[in-house]
Amino acid sequence: MSFSGQIAIAGVYEHPSRWTPDKTTYQIMGECARGALEDAGLTLADVDGLFAATMTMGGMGVVQVAEYLNLKPRYLDGSNIGGSSFVSHVAHAGAAIHAGLCDVALILYGSTAASDAMAIGTGDTSSRDPGSAFVSPYGMTLVSSYAMVAQRHMHQYGTTSEQLADIAVSTRYHASLNPDAKMRDLITREDVLASRVIADPLHLLDCCIISDGGGAVVVTSLERAKDLRRKPVVVRGTGESVAHREIGAPDLTTIAAKQSGAQAFAMAGMTPADVDLCTIYDSFTITVLVTLENLGFCKPGEGGAFVENGGTRLGGRMPVNPDGGGLSSNHSGMRGIFLVIEAARQLRGGLGARQVEGAEVALVHGTGGYLGLMHSGATLLLTAD
Repeated sequence: MSFSGQIAIAGVYEHPSRWTPDKTTYQIMGECARGALEDAGLTLADVDGLFAATMTMGGMGVVQVAEYLNLKPRYLDGSNIGGSSFVSHVAHAGAAIHAGLCDVALILYGSTAASDAMAIGTGDTSSRDPGSAFVSPYGMTLVSSYAMVAQRHMHQYGTTSEQLADIAVSTRYHASLNPDAKMRDLITREDVLASRVIADPLHLLDCCIISDGGGAVVVTSLERAKDLRRKPVVVRGTGESVAHREIGAPDLTTIAAKQSGAQAFAMAGMTPADVDLCTIYDSFTITVLVTLENLGFCKPGEGGAFVENGGTRLGGRMPVNPDGGGLSSNHSGMRGIFLVIEAARQLRGGLGARQVEGAEVALVHGTGGYLGLMHSGATLLLTAD
């Protein structure tokens, strides 16, 4: 039985720091837990479901988080599917609450990626998957796999570097309106194209930044959320999926979002025309472009025209990542939780210059892993209550 319209996000918190060499990931998660629970008007004593994942936690990580917080929840979920983990955690929490397995779910993430000088995106896949050595003996870095998708899209549809650059320009404009964003100086299309090439055709400013950071989300029933401190944000649709190399030659421009997005829209009884804003995982500019296509906001091959000249900017065809995204605000290795937080904030309203006017429906989509090789996708459709 679907839980559409019965589950709500009751509290959110984003750690304001982008550089925290004096804190551990557990300290960041602890501070985020406190912030999100205060936002909801709850305490740790109310939490009976715990969800957590980090860049460094092992299989027992969520148990270690429970010990750090001195919690003994009756429901635990430490599933890690990369950067989309926390988007999927909202769906998992909704299912658990709907099934009576817990009442108040706390979703946590923390990272010191920048402080630890993690070389995110530059390691080959054989370090993650020994089996890949047999098909990729020289290794494929994360950024090169995304560059391969970009090259294919350009070859197949005529997409240009200028169009990709416009995504970075729009996202940086949003970051300029966010006092917590790491990179706030405005950039132009020419600045993006003049920045050094990291993996052809992706330039430096086509790539996400690296920061420290963390966040927390509180999920409960809509009935309970209505009695809490903040305006509830209702979960209307969810979807999860995976894409990989298959047995043969996969289509590089068809990604997991096609499947997870269709599931979420069907569950919510909505279409892309109903959506007022998107928070989309923007590890690279090409990620945004192909995600918009696969979610159905435009047809395959039309993404370049859709995003160019401010198409993803506030007031554009579809505002994407009004907080500044991973390209300019923060990216601490796994960014999915910030997508949920920003979408919830937008639906609550009151964000000043970066507020999407009249926002009532938000789509959240997280990506985890390597586009072009193997990745996960998770989609949420959220509405204001």
